[in-house]
Amino acid sequence: MRTIAIIGASLAGLRSAQALRQQGYDGRLVVIGDEIHLPYDRPPLSKDFLLGKVEAVPLANQEDLDALDVEWRLHTQATGLLSTREIALGDGTTVEADGVVIATGGIPRTIPGAHVLRTLDDAITLREAFAGAQTVGVIGAGFIGAEIASSARALGKDVTVVEALPAPLMRVLGAEMGAACGQLHSDHGSTLITGVNVDSINVDGGINLADGRRVDADVVVAGIGVRPATDWLAGGPVKVDNGVVCDAGGVTNVKNIVAVGDVANCAGIRAEHWTSATEQALVATRNLLAGETVATHTNGGYVWSDQYGVRIQFIGRATDDVRIEDGSVEDRKFVATYRDGDDGEDVVGIVAMSNARLFTRMRRNLK
Repeated sequence: MRTIAIIGASLAGLRSAQALRQQGYDGRLVVIGDEIHLPYDRPPLSKDFLLGKVEAVPLANQEDLDALDVEWRLHTQATGLLSTREIALGDGTTVEADGVVIATGGIPRTIPGAHVLRTLDDAITLREAFAGAQTVGVIGAGFIGAEIASSARALGKDVTVVEALPAPLMRVLGAEMGAACGQLHSDHGSTLITGVNVDSINVDGGINLADGRRVDADVVVAGIGVRPATDWLAGGPVKVDNGVVCDAGGVTNVKNIVAVGDVANCAGIRAEHWTSATEQALVATRNLLAGETVATHTNGGYVWSDQYGVRIQFIGRATDDVRIEDGSVEDRKFVATYRDGDDGEDVVGIVAMSNARLFTRMRRNLK
C-alpha cells in the first residue's frame, strides 16, 4: 500500500497511525480529523480539566508525532466515501488511499438547551459556564454524567443528577452495583433523582421532569450517551448498522477498509472504551496490511471512572449473581465478582471501588 488514510484524529486514529509505523508501514499516511486540535486525551476533560487543574493533555509529544511522518488534515471533515479508495472532504477536496482506517468515534446524544461534553471545545465551553453558575443539573448518571457531577460538586456547585433508570449504570454494572455507585452522589452532597425522564430544558435554566417536578439549574449538562459517527458513510460501500460493521478483527465488508474505536461494531459488539480503542487499533491495522483477517480482538470490556475521589473499575460482563469478595459497599471500598455458568461459579466480571490492587490481581484470572 502506498497511501493509507485514517479518518479520525483522536485516540483510535492516533493509535492506528502508531501501530502502522510499528508494523513497518513506511508509505504515505494521511490522518483526517474534524477538530482543529492534535490528538488529546479525553478522560481528563470531565475531571481535572473542568477543575482547572490541567489544560489539554496530549496523547503524544510533538517529537513522537513528528516521528510518525503523518500528513495531518485537521479541521477537515470527511463527508463521504466516493469509492473504496477515495474519500470526499468538506473542503471540496478528495484523498485517494489504498487502505482506510475508520476511527470517527461517536457523536453525543443531545437535549435542546443542555451542554454536552465530548470534545476539548465542549470542555472549554462547559468550564466557562461553570464559572458563573451556582446550580448544575446533570441529565444521565452514567460514567460521564457522574464524573461531571463530581467535578461540579468539587467546584462548590449545588448539583442535581437525573437518571431515567431506577439506578445509575444499571446497563453496565447491574442494579445492585449501580445503586452502590449511585450512593456516592449523596455521600458528597449531590442530589440523585432516579426513575424519571426529562421532559424539557427551560430557556431560562432548569430541568422539567416528566412527573411535573422542576430541577433548578443555572447550567444543564446531558450525559446520555453517544451514537456512532457514521452519517458521512451513508450510501457508500461500507456496511453500517449501529456503527461500522466489521468482524472481530476490525475488517469491514470492504477488505481494504477497517474500523476501530467507538464507531466500530466488531462482531456485534460496539465498545466505547479507552482501552478497547487502543487494542483494536493494533489488530485492525495488522489485518489491513495483511489484506485479510489474520488476527482478532476479544473485547475485555475494561472501563474505569473517577468519581468524588473514588476510582471505580469494571471488566467483563454483569450478571444478577453478584458476590462481594473483599471489603464492603458501606465503606465504599470493595471488590465484587459476577458469576455465571452451568454451576453458577464461573467468574465473568469484576467490579471494584477504591481497590485497584486486588482488582488488578483478580483481573489476571478472568477468562
